[in-house]
Amino acid sequence: MTDAVSMSAAIESALPGDTICVRGTIADKRLVIRKSGNQGAPIKIVGDGQAVVHGITVDANYVSISGLNSVNPNAPGISLSGNNITLENSTSISPRGDDGDALRFWGNNITIRHNTMRDTKNLNGAHADCMQTFATDEGHLASQHVLIDSNRCEDIDNTCLIMEGPHSLAGDGSGVGASNDVTFTNNYCQNNASEALQIDDVQNLTITNNDIEGNNDHAFALQNLTTGAKVSGNKLNPAVHFEVGMDDSSAPGYQGPPSGGNP
Repeated sequence: MTDAVSMSAAIESALPGDTICVRGTIADKRLVIRKSGNQGAPIKIVGDGQAVVHGITVDANYVSISGLNSVNPNAPGISLSGNNITLENSTSISPRGDDGDALRFWGNNITIRHNTMRDTKNLNGAHADCMQTFATDEGHLASQHVLIDSNRCEDIDNTCLIMEGPHSLAGDGSGVGASNDVTFTNNYCQNNASEALQIDDVQNLTITNNDIEGNNDHAFALQNLTTGAKVSGNKLNPAVHFEVGMDDSSAPGYQGPPSGGNP
């Protein structure tokens, strides 16, 4: 479909196993999907790589999104909430408003790969990240079994990835469950915060083969029982002072370069 009315009608009537194709520019309409697929029969929303929408929201299970461009959307440019969600070969460009994030995600078995997020700005008090998740008592669940692979975060004012578990130092965590089993590999990160990744109360995190090109003080901040982290094979901008900043509570199970200072 190439218009907002047809797109919304097709998505609202989608059944497990359906594939919905989106083409053209639908610049005044956010793509919102709240219909779930099932195991072996996800609902697929497929663009041709040129299709433009005014933001993407998934609040469902067993959904796959590919080939779509979220351009000048209300932030977060892309929001994923649910289980067994895949986002690939898509973009989130110049999100504005709210906290300015390009992508937020919550849930289990989430795959984020081969996407580009660009031009997030810390405007009007925003902390505009490339990707973020958090676990609070406002319906935002802890995230588990997450793969973030081969994405590009370009011109990001804040962090490339911030993760806050249910016992985060932010003080608004739900205290329910755990955020764990997260793989962050082969990503490009160009950002302007003190760190590229800020990780708080997330267990069993793997950070490998990423290209960190921001002018950061340190690349990866691990704090507040971010235990079992594995860090290796990353390429750093020579301006980065040290690779890993870590507090004592995150040392158990850690494998990687020595901590260079505080997170």
